[in-house]
Amino acid sequence: MVNRKKTYRLYREEGLSVRRRRGRKKASGPRAPLLTACLPNARESVDFVQDQFVWGRRFRIFNVFDDVTKECLAAVVDTSLSGRRVAREFSALNERR
Repeated sequence: MVNRKKTYRLYREEGLSVRRRRGRKKASGPRAPLLTACLPNARESVDFVQDQFVWGRRFRIFNVFDDVTKECLAAVVDTSLSGRRVAREFSALNERR
């Protein structure tokens, strides 16, 4: 059985450096509570869902939800959704709402 101390000793004998683990990051400051929106259109959530057809072709669904009313504001389905397309859908959504 090779434990941590033996591994360290063997590395030191060979002149190698042992990689040290990094500690966990600490929170930089006090956490502020998330403000709850009480009016429609105050906050929206975005989600991408991916699936594939029987023949293997993948497609994505871009969903936009209103957090207050739990209403689906937009659902865009396509095999390829670029950043421009997502921005265009957001602009069209803002014009409608």
